[in-house]
Amino acid sequence: MEDKGKRMRVLFLCSGNSCRSQMAEGWTKKLKGEVIDAYSAGIERHGIDASAAAVMKEVGIDISGNRSKTMEDLQGIDFDYVITLCGYASENLPSELGQVKKLHRRFVHPMRLALRAENEDEELAAYRKVRDEIREFVEGLPEHLLNAR
Repeated sequence: MEDKGKRMRVLFLCSGNSCRSQMAEGWTKKLKGEVIDAYSAGIERHGIDASAAAVMKEVGIDISGNRSKTMEDLQGIDFDYVITLCGYASENLPSELGQVKKLHRRFVHPMRLALRAENEDEELAAYRKVRDEIREFVEGLPEHLLNAR
């Protein structure tokens, strides 16, 4: 797939780089860091979601000190793959990505799942659900990338 010994550069792209893409970057660094150089960005900057940071900390991944980024912050990096995690990112792919291979894997924003939460425990349960779905997806990397176009 890539040069032997060279890690693939993968960008996780979402609407605001506050939650799902940050989770994906964190999981990838932890689980696949030996084969994938992971990055994340958003179409816009929304800041780090405190609930996302809390549930990632529960599994030993600290994203609380991360910052929300856009493609502008990642200029000069040639990505091998971009994985969009929401429809908005998929439909608004930045032109500066060029001919990079693309894969779309939609995850519901946990904030949307938590709308009906009656307390913090229910809200965090929604975030944990998405966190765990993202982990499952990342565990399948780099094999999932064979479907990228």
